[in-house]
Amino acid sequence: MNSLTDLLHIKYPIIQGGMGNISNAPLTAAISEAGALGTIGVGTMGVEEVEGIILETKKRTSKPFALNIPISITPHLKEMIRLVVTHGIPIVSLSAGNPAPLIPYFHEHNVKVICVVASKKQGKKAEDAGADVIVAEGYEAAGINSNLETTTLALIPQLVDTVDIPVVAAGGIGDGRGLASMLALGASGVQMGTRFIATQEAPFHENYKTALVEAKDDSTVIVGRSVGRVRRVMKTPYAAQLIQKEQEGVALEEFSRMTSEDYHRVGALEGKLDQGFINGGQVSGLVSDVPTVKELVEGMMIDAKGIFRKLSGSGVES
Repeated sequence: MNSLTDLLHIKYPIIQGGMGNISNAPLTAAISEAGALGTIGVGTMGVEEVEGIILETKKRTSKPFALNIPISITPHLKEMIRLVVTHGIPIVSLSAGNPAPLIPYFHEHNVKVICVVASKKQGKKAEDAGADVIVAEGYEAAGINSNLETTTLALIPQLVDTVDIPVVAAGGIGDGRGLASMLALGASGVQMGTRFIATQEAPFHENYKTALVEAKDDSTVIVGRSVGRVRRVMKTPYAAQLIQKEQEGVALEEFSRMTSEDYHRVGALEGKLDQGFINGGQVSGLVSDVPTVKELVEGMMIDAKGIFRKLSGSGVES
C-alpha cells in the first residue's frame, strides 16, 4: 500500500485513463475488480448513456471506480457533476479545463478529486485548488494531448519535486517495467489507457486489438499540430486522411469534425479503420498479447516487484 492506494481505497496503484465515448462498463468493472481503479470517461456522451454505464458498472463491481469529466469538452457538465453525487461515485477525474471551481463542491460530497495536468504550473495550480491526486500525462500518451509535448520521463520528477500530493504517471506505460520506472521517479502510481484496450474484457473491435498487438515502435502518429489540437493516434488509412487534410491546410472546424468522438467510435467499435480513427499511445509497440485484465494487472505488479528486488541486490544502494 502507498499514499495513492490508501487514498483511493484500491489494492494496486494503477488507474484506467478516461476513454471518452468508447468507455464502457465491462472494462471499467473488470479493472476495479482486479484491484486497480476503473474509470468511465464521459466524453461528449449524453446524460442517459453515461448514467446507464454507471448503473451497469455498479452491477458488475462493488469496488471503487471513477468518472472522468473533460470540463471543456462535455456538453453536459452540470449534469455529469450531478451524476457523480447522485450515484455516490467516490472519485472524479477532471481534465481538459480549469478544475478549481468544481473541487470544493466535490469535497463537500466526500468525493476525491484527481486532476490531469501536463506541466509543473498546471500541477501546482491543481494542488493549490485542493486536488487530492495529480495525473501527469506525457507526450507519449494516446488521444488528445498537450501542445507542450513534454515526455513522461521528464515531466514526472519535476512534478514530484513541485507538489506534495500523490502524482500518477500517464503516457508510455504498459507493463511492470513502466510501473517500476515511474515509481522510481517518485510517482505514486500509473495511469494507462492503450494497454487496457488489448484485454479480453475490453469490448472493442478485433481490428483495434489486432492493430495494437501488431504495432511497432513507430506505429503511432501525431495529428493536429497545424490547428493546435494535438492528438496521438494509430497509423491507419483514416489517420493518413487526417495527415493529408493537414497538408492541404484544413481549417480547425473541419479537423475537429473529423476527429470527433463519432469517428472515434467508428474506428474503435466498428473496426472501420478507413472511416474512423483509433487512439494509441507510444506504448503500443510493447503490446504483444490480449490477456485478461486480472492477468495484466497482477503480472505488472509481480514484474515491478521483481525489478525492485533485483535492483536491491545489484549493489546500486552501495
